[in-house]
Amino acid sequence: MKIYSVTDAKAKFSQVIETVLQGEEIIVTKMGKPAVKISAYKPVVNNQRLGLMRGKATIPDDFGEWDQEEARLLGIIEYDEVFARYS
Repeated sequence: MKIYSVTDAKAKFSQVIETVLQGEEIIVTKMGKPAVKISAYKPVVNNQRLGLMRGKATIPDDFGEWDQEEARLLGIIEYDEVFARYS
């Protein structure tokens, strides 16, 4: 790992880039203290795929339907009840 001051890194920017592209990390200091670490760009590989679980789980036909007790406990009010309250 090489260390450059901001002034040196600016003056030798092409050299800094070449060093980083060869796999080495660079630390840039500001007023004698480490400020920035420069490393080569590595694309993020996303192994997640949409639909990965397709066909591996089933959703019941009554999913999302609540009986009156469940609806009351969850605070779910049917439209008919709302209209009845305010009619």
